[in-house]
Amino acid sequence: MKFNKIAIKGLIGAAVLLFVQGTLTQQSFAQTIIPVQTQNNALVLEANNEKDLSIIFFGKKLADVNEYKLVSKAYKQSDDYTGLLNSVYTPSGSRNLVEPAISVTHADGNNSLDLRYVSHKETKLSDDVSLLSVLLKDPVYNFEVTLYYKSYFKEDVVEQWSEIRHTEKGTVTLHKYASANLHLKAGSYWLNQYHGDWAREMQPEESKLTHGIKTLDSKLGTRANLFQPSVFMISLDKPAAEDEGNVLYGALEYSGNFKIDLELDYQNNLRIIAGINNYASAYTLKSGETFTTPAFLYTFSDKGKGDASRKLQRWAREHKLLDGKGSRLTLLNNWEATYFDFDEKKLAELIRDTKKLGVDMFLLDDGWFANKHPRNGDVAGLGDWQENRTKLPNGIGSLIKEADANGVKFGIWIEPEMVNPKSELYEKHPDWVLKQPGRNEYYFRNQLVLDLANPKVQDFVYGVVDGLFTKNPKLAYIKWDCNAVIYNAHSSYLKNQSHFYIEYMRGLYKVLQRIRAKYPTVPMMLCSGGGGRVDYGALQYFTEFWPSDNTDPLERIFIQWEYSYFYPAISSSNHVTDWGKQPIKFRTDVAMMGKLGFDIVVSKLPENDLKFCQEAIKNYNSVKDVIWHGDQYRLLNPRDGSIASMAYINDKKTSGVIFNYLVNSRYGESSKAPIKLKGLDPDKKYRIKEINLYPETKSTINANAVYSGDFLMNVGFNPDVNSGRTSVVLQLEEAN
Repeated sequence: MKFNKIAIKGLIGAAVLLFVQGTLTQQSFAQTIIPVQTQNNALVLEANNEKDLSIIFFGKKLADVNEYKLVSKAYKQSDDYTGLLNSVYTPSGSRNLVEPAISVTHADGNNSLDLRYVSHKETKLSDDVSLLSVLLKDPVYNFEVTLYYKSYFKEDVVEQWSEIRHTEKGTVTLHKYASANLHLKAGSYWLNQYHGDWAREMQPEESKLTHGIKTLDSKLGTRANLFQPSVFMISLDKPAAEDEGNVLYGALEYSGNFKIDLELDYQNNLRIIAGINNYASAYTLKSGETFTTPAFLYTFSDKGKGDASRKLQRWAREHKLLDGKGSRLTLLNNWEATYFDFDEKKLAELIRDTKKLGVDMFLLDDGWFANKHPRNGDVAGLGDWQENRTKLPNGIGSLIKEADANGVKFGIWIEPEMVNPKSELYEKHPDWVLKQPGRNEYYFRNQLVLDLANPKVQDFVYGVVDGLFTKNPKLAYIKWDCNAVIYNAHSSYLKNQSHFYIEYMRGLYKVLQRIRAKYPTVPMMLCSGGGGRVDYGALQYFTEFWPSDNTDPLERIFIQWEYSYFYPAISSSNHVTDWGKQPIKFRTDVAMMGKLGFDIVVSKLPENDLKFCQEAIKNYNSVKDVIWHGDQYRLLNPRDGSIASMAYINDKKTSGVIFNYLVNSRYGESSKAPIKLKGLDPDKKYRIKEINLYPETKSTINANAVYSGDFLMNVGFNPDVNSGRTSVVLQLEEAN
């Protein structure tokens, strides 16, 4: 066949035009850059011409947003055989060869999944908050995932979660369903994780990540953080210091079983996959149903751990913690004063001691309820929430009247998710209790867990709280405990037991949402035998948490220190107790680094101890705003030497509080060198005076001396901590 020259030129021109148009289309699509930017950081997504959506950048943001399209070509790593190593949400069963973020079995039995970019949308929720949604779909199956990125510009925090949905003909089984799938590039990676047990919460461990998968997880069902908290840090290239280094903080906003996979792949990149633990929890998703994962939050700093923690603390106070910018109640708790042994007369005396001490509220702890099986120990009565007629013949109302007459508020302890086998509730509703049929019951603290997957149990638990407030409108505070983990997990209500762990948490959150809808402002403490349930999924319903039952002040310095990396001081309930051998001043000073409470027998305090406590409470009331709402600076780490030092500075840099402790009792240990302060204005002048002095003692600090912020931050200030001054609290004020 012959063609004339004109025809050939025409064909060539058309082919060139089609090629150019196709190339431009591909390049145009390949340049679909989706940045999630905050004030200092950026997470950048890119959709290529195959519509694969990948993470191409994470870290300190670039000045020119247009340069993110150049990032991918800057790396010359080994081949990615899958094209999915840096996937934004890695599916399983198709090309993927690494740990997936999502794994499913379709309605037709097929196990493969392929997720391709469809569209994205960004909505401005406020001057500070934006919400990005990214839709991914499988090109073969009617299956889709929407990824959400809620970014907080000023705080450099991102919350990420996913919604999974399908319209297949039948049910789809979700085997894994992560909230987030991050991809980091660095020379090396250092994990700072935590472990613990009762009275040993938040024990840090740091190690270099090696190739393979490191998993942080919990399978406890409730009290999920008992052995392994769901918070962690990743340092890039080298371990981050307090004020130097690149570090990512991560935390799952969930109170149940969690799983965080940290996979160092063959390209030496780090993949972080975080979400609900899929252990024993394959989820059958009906057509048209949406499965929503909890949020995974993260922040990044190129200025070290201290900067990252202040970002997270500010975010918590501004956006997540219930009443994070508000106030808190100081209190006297009766637990260590009476344990289960009390009556109205003894409690009335303690209420009068509350007024005498000078705190805001009296908190009645465990042991006030149950009649057929009285709550005189932890072996009976749990679940029977009526006042014990022997101990409280006139009910809670009479105690509230006594508190009101003394000018203090009244709070109460409950543990509504739990039940003792020796209780009327267990006798009447054995089907409400989590236990395997045909197997022996196994107890944690002589108790079992109620089935919150059951709506009737949800109503019961809500009714415990609502009944207390309905009967006692002046009730001012709830301490919500949760002491047991889940053994022999089985719900007699659910038909599909693989849904149990998920439905339990949904039930708990439904109850808390109902409580907050009716009682939006009542302070509630999140307690779980100590720090067994501390996370931002729960803290949006609670004003504070109980870090540990270990209230030895020396131990608490270390425990509170580690919690402070992730949670603000206003959320940490710290009590003065008789644990430890330290004097009352040391115990009180340590408890002041958060929300102050007392758990002591006031009537048995020596005269000067009582005077000290009364004066310390007055001091606390004058500085608590800085502690609760100021920026926190760790000055000397107790693990690095003999002195611990922590400062709180207000936003205007005009006032602050500095806590200093001797944590090593060996001979001659003291603050030998000045401690460099942080967060001050170098051009301002400051005075420093010592507060919380024990009666009949004098300070060695010259309260009239004036220092520049420049001097205090570059030379420092010596608080004169020694064996005779083991705890020194300093108040810093701008000099007029």
